[in-house]
Amino acid sequence: MSDDISDGSDDVVGVLTERIEARFGMGLAQLKAAVAAAPAANPDATVVVKYHGLLVDSQDVLDWAEDALLAALETQPSSEVDDPTMHLAQRVNAAVTTRDGRALVVRWLLDPDAPGKRGVAAERLARLNRGTRKGPAVQTSAPRRPASVPAPASVPQAGRATL
Repeated sequence: MSDDISDGSDDVVGVLTERIEARFGMGLAQLKAAVAAAPAANPDATVVVKYHGLLVDSQDVLDWAEDALLAALETQPSSEVDDPTMHLAQRVNAAVTTRDGRALVVRWLLDPDAPGKRGVAAERLARLNRGTRKGPAVQTSAPRRPASVPAPASVPQAGRATL
């Protein structure tokens, strides 16, 4: 089996499922149950299970879109394609793009040597995930005014909320 995701679209989910099972040493159903029971126990498993679910959903959408397109094409003369059928073809293209994008994310999550997982970028991401920052990066509320500083004249005092 090749690493190229666009080979055999029906096999994408199967290949990645096998890789997930090999990486975590258990079947996908068992992994899902473990993640549901303790999502914080293994953050890598939790993220992989989430994106695998999104991948499966996008494959289902793709399967539906392909079936609808094939049914519509069977009713069309061979030399003409109407607008609704073209719309279905566009939906298939969008579904393939979505599915392939999600498959790439799952592959990236499973690859410990993937770009961005080592070096400075990975260290920054790890610091953010550890919660080293205690508050928002940007001040989200107006600064408090000392009691001796009057409010600007353009703000009516009656309807003004206090902080």
